[in-house]
Amino acid sequence: MTIENPVSEKTSIWVALGRLLRQEFLPVLTDLRLAILMLLAIALFSVSGTVIEQGQSVAYYQANYPEHPALFGFLSWKVILILGLDHVYRTWWFLALLIFFGTSLTACTFTRQLPALKAAQRWKYYEEPRQFQKLALSAEFDNVETTNATTLQTLLQKRGYKVFQEKENTLYARKGIIGRIGPIVVHIGIVMTLLGGIWGAMTGFVAQEIVASGDTFQVKNIIDAGPFALAQIPKDWSVRVNRFWIDYTPTGGIDQFYSDLSVLDNQEQEVDRKTIFVNSPLRYRGVTFYQTDWGIAAIRVKLNNSPVFQIPMAPLNTNGQGRIWGTWIPTKPDLSAGVSILAKDLQGMVLIYDANGKLIDTVRAGMAAQVNGVTLKILDIVGSTGLQIKADPGIPIVYSGFGLLMLGVVMSYFSHSQIWALQKDGRLYVGGKTNRAQVTFEREILEILDTLSLPTKDEEKTIAVEPQSV
Repeated sequence: MTIENPVSEKTSIWVALGRLLRQEFLPVLTDLRLAILMLLAIALFSVSGTVIEQGQSVAYYQANYPEHPALFGFLSWKVILILGLDHVYRTWWFLALLIFFGTSLTACTFTRQLPALKAAQRWKYYEEPRQFQKLALSAEFDNVETTNATTLQTLLQKRGYKVFQEKENTLYARKGIIGRIGPIVVHIGIVMTLLGGIWGAMTGFVAQEIVASGDTFQVKNIIDAGPFALAQIPKDWSVRVNRFWIDYTPTGGIDQFYSDLSVLDNQEQEVDRKTIFVNSPLRYRGVTFYQTDWGIAAIRVKLNNSPVFQIPMAPLNTNGQGRIWGTWIPTKPDLSAGVSILAKDLQGMVLIYDANGKLIDTVRAGMAAQVNGVTLKILDIVGSTGLQIKADPGIPIVYSGFGLLMLGVVMSYFSHSQIWALQKDGRLYVGGKTNRAQVTFEREILEILDTLSLPTKDEEKTIAVEPQSV
């Protein structure tokens, strides 16, 4: 009776599984065509995430991507929401694609690039003349007394070659080993960039806030966040909008808008301050505040000798004909009468309409108008700043990956050149090969061979003193 050993059976299963992965799965994973296909897919979905607005409301997509007619015949709001195209960079399938592509590059690095580097670091000497026949460039010399391996060694060292010579009659030289390291650095850079993107998608968040001048806020309106983003959302500090203003061009267009922001701690003490504008954000504890939008929050008015009232203003639906904010101001205590106020910018001009929609007056901030028997004075228009708030802990990793990627590309341009020499039976054999810049290498080899074939100074003296035959 035969008793099977369960330990050996489990071992054989793992051995078979490992063999299957090495022989079947690994060649597919490291296939260049698969890597190119995944890279194209990542680029395509990244473009879609740039073209399709990310993190908007369902109503936004319903308004801009209707079902009838659908964009390109198929792209409707339902397709966008089902596929997750409203938050491409945080979808499971996009992250899985990044992981798969990174795994493919890592496997290629260990199975191809590192072995190629190890092979390039090893050297061997050619000890038979027939070995030079397989080289792309080779030559042989007869006069080994003046043209020998020692002379060649001096020439190669002057050209930056590292020369290895264990015997007097054999020589091996190489330069540009950094070119073999370049592809490995490129792969590491790409993998780091992918890891940074994944880490940022899992731990980062995006928020939007519309805040009136003078108000203090904490980040609340999160529109997109990773599953582990809670630690990045500010809890022990807030931000105050000290002032928001707009610079206008002479023609009335917007030149730039600014927000003077202060970061406050739990005791409402200012710990940081900066005036931000487009492309000049505020950064604090890994959170970045961008100036992206603006609006009108309220209008400050007085009725006769009343206290100052700050009346909120709201954007009106103009069907794409421009941005206008409006409000209603009562002119009687029982709210039985009032006027409508319209404003389109922060330059101070407002339009006053009566209950029948008739224009009563046009005034600027600091001016007054007579309406319904009272004096309505417009003191100020209070602007509101639109801020986009982001936190992406993966950015330092991504930037490091980009740096390695550029470094690796530069390193890859160096040619790895190898030269062999053999002195045997009164002849000197020289040959070499390179992995790139073949024409440059050929020119270098020919210059070396021409130098070897030139007579030495002793030979020139001998030639000069030889008597000429009559």
